[in-house]
Formats: sequence, structure tokens, C-alpha cells
Amino acid sequence: MFPLDGNGGYKVSRYLLDFDWQAPKTPFEAATTIKATATQALSRFDLDFAGNTLHTVTVNAKAATAVRDGDELVITPAKPLAQGQAFTVKVTYTADPTQIRHRDDAIEDYGWIPTPDGTVLYPQPNGAKMIFPSNDHPSRRAPITFHITTPPGLTAVANGKLTDRAEQADGRVRWTYDSEQPLATQLAQLAIGKFTLVDSTGPHGLPIRDVVPDDLVAPTEQYRKLTADHIAWLEERLGPYPFNRYGVLVGDTDLGVALETNTLSLIPKADLLGDQVSAERNLVHELTHQWTGDSVGIKTWSDLWLSEGHARFYERLYSEAHGGVVFEDTMKTAYANHDQWRHDYGAPAEPTEPNLFKRMRYDGSALVLYALREKVGQETFGKIERAWVTKYRGKTASTQDYIDLASKVAGEDLDGFLHPWLYGAKTPPMPNHPDWVVNPVQS
Repeated sequence: MFPLDGNGGYKVSRYLLDFDWQAPKTPFEAATTIKATATQALSRFDLDFAGNTLHTVTVNAKAATAVRDGDELVITPAKPLAQGQAFTVKVTYTADPTQIRHRDDAIEDYGWIPTPDGTVLYPQPNGAKMIFPSNDHPSRRAPITFHITTPPGLTAVANGKLTDRAEQADGRVRWTYDSEQPLATQLAQLAIGKFTLVDSTGPHGLPIRDVVPDDLVAPTEQYRKLTADHIAWLEERLGPYPFNRYGVLVGDTDLGVALETNTLSLIPKADLLGDQVSAERNLVHELTHQWTGDSVGIKTWSDLWLSEGHARFYERLYSEAHGGVVFEDTMKTAYANHDQWRHDYGAPAEPTEPNLFKRMRYDGSALVLYALREKVGQETFGKIERAWVTKYRGKTASTQDYIDLASKVAGEDLDGFLHPWLYGAKTPPMPNHPDWVVNPVQS
């Protein structure tokens, strides 16, 4: 899936982004510096890089040959790189913040998402390459340092911690953020606009920083202030929150879907201006991803069910206890539709690229976790979940990793149970619910 995304031969240890922002939908000068180590001898290597106007490429401060091939930037350094050699790549370019691509699934538009006075990012699934040259694959994670220079009156925010704010002689402001932990490029966030930063404290003194367009501070406060309670609820089930800080970035856009960007979830304004049940479902969904999807990353896109399925599972579970639909009823409905979803969108762990973010990866994958809970019991399931986010904290993991860990914790081989749920053409019987029926497939 996305066979041209991600590149071998090297491992990135850090990205440094330097953006000289001008105005919405206006090209600006940018530079990306990549610190990496060659994992094999390299006479050339690729970066994922789409659009934008390329200016220069250097490797270890020496001019390199660079050729664009579709969304690939093929770089030939002046001197070949030896296996194990550390090297630094610098790419300068004019960035185009109008770049948007479209998918016919839950994602819809992704890339640079304009706002009235700036931008937010929606890089998922493979849109980071429209923003900066990178190794754009969910398993290729590295920390990011952001340097963003803005005109007076605008605020820049990004993943992680603000480490510096410096006013320039011309009145422009240079903001520096450190992501603090490695992250997948699809979960990078950078937003610019007229923002109010709303600080509060979560469980155990956790810093919470919401980033809110000035005119949306009061209208969104009712639901944003619930974040600390949401974190506490999830910590009871998944253990300690895995990062140093969290916050909600309110998107002043018509974006149809939220995104779990590391430590700063992007939530469209419409999600925070409606009814409380819907608002909390979306907030808890993106927050859950900080454990499953962000801290515990996926190795391949076929493992996406682990990320989205967990987020939907806990979102539905929370909602039941807070005015929403009964959890078991949502699972029974998903069960009835499961064969149809398998037919239309592929089994939970066998998506195709066009169907990656369809219903099967959400309620359809939450149903797999529900089936596992019914199989092993709630207590053992809880132990599996906490072991999962603990063992793989800060790492990537696969579907087989989850099956193996679940089997170890449960004290029984669960491969034979989970494999048909994840890969089979037909939906297996639901444990403890012999009366549940799967609807016939409609062609």
C-alpha cells in the first residue's frame, strides 16, 4: 500500500523545519534539514517530496545532485555514504501552502488546510511530503524541531513544547517547538493564525494547552474543559498518559474529520459547536489515539485497525456512560454489517488503499476488540490492553505483535481465534451472543 512512500537505506534521527510564513495561500521560503544515518552503503537515496519549488540540496554541506521523479526526490551526494555513516541533508524550497489532495473516504482533503488567517496541517495518510521532504511512512518515526517565522499578530504552534519565541528586528516573530518524542510524519502538526492559548492542568499535573482561534474561545470552552476528565477516564483503562503534554487545536475550517496529531489533536470547530455526546465522542476518539496510534505506532498501513479500532472502541465505551448509545447495541449493529464491510472494504487487517479509512477500520475494527473481550473476559482484556500500550510505548507494532501479546497475557493461543476475525472473508460467530446475526451481502 502506497508502495512509493517510505524509503530504505537510512534512518532519520531528527527533522529540522524552518518556515518563513507570509500569508494564507501564499508561497513562502522553507528549508528542511534531516539528520540521518546510513543503514547500508549509499550512492544515492530518496526522500518523499511532492509539489513545492525545489532550490538546493546539500549532503554534509556539499552540493548534491537532485532529480524529481513524481513524489520522489532522488539525491546523489557528491561522495557516497558508507554504512553506519551519519549525514545531514538540507533541502531549500519555496513551499506551496495551497497543496491539498483528496480521498474518497473518511479523510477527504489532506495536506495544507487553509484557515481565514493561516493554516493547519492534515498530513494523514501520506500528505507530509507536500509539507516537507521526509521519509513519509508510518513506521519511520523521528523527532521534529520546528522554526516558524510569522508576521506580527500571528501565533505559530506545533507538536510538543515551545522552546523559544524571538522577535526579529523587522517585527516578525520566530517560534521554536520541539516535538520531544519521535513521531510519524503523518502525525506532524503546525498551525498558524490568530490564536488564544488556553492553559490548564490535567491529571498528575499534566500541562494542557488548547490552541483556539480568538473568536472561538468562549463557544468551545464547554467541551474543551472536559479534557482532564477524559484523560483520567482513559488512564483508568490504558494506564498513564504517554506524553509530556496535551491539547486541542480548534480548526477554523470546514474540515470534515479530526486528526490525532501528536500531543495536539486537531478538532474541527463544528465538532465542538454541536451536542455534547457527539463532541465528547470525537474528543475521546482523538485522545485515545495518543496511546494507540501515536505512542504505539503502526508498522504498516494494514495495521491501521489497531489504531482506529482502539480509538473507536474507547470512544463508544465512554459515550455509553455519558449519554450515548449503548455500547453493545453499536457492536451488534456492526456485527450485522460486518460481512458487507468485508466485501466492500476488506477484512479489518486487509484494507486496500482506496478503502483504508472506511467503516471497517472504525466500528468494524472495534468489533474485533469487542469479540476478544467477550472471548477472554473483561478483566483479562483490560490486562491485554494495558500490556499493549506499556510494552510498545514509543515503538511501532504490528497485528501479529498484538496477537502474540494477547495470547501471552491470556495464557492461551489466540491466533486461531483472532485470525478469522482479522483476515477472513466471513464474520465468525460472536462469543456469548449466539443470537447475533450477520446480514447477507448485497452486491
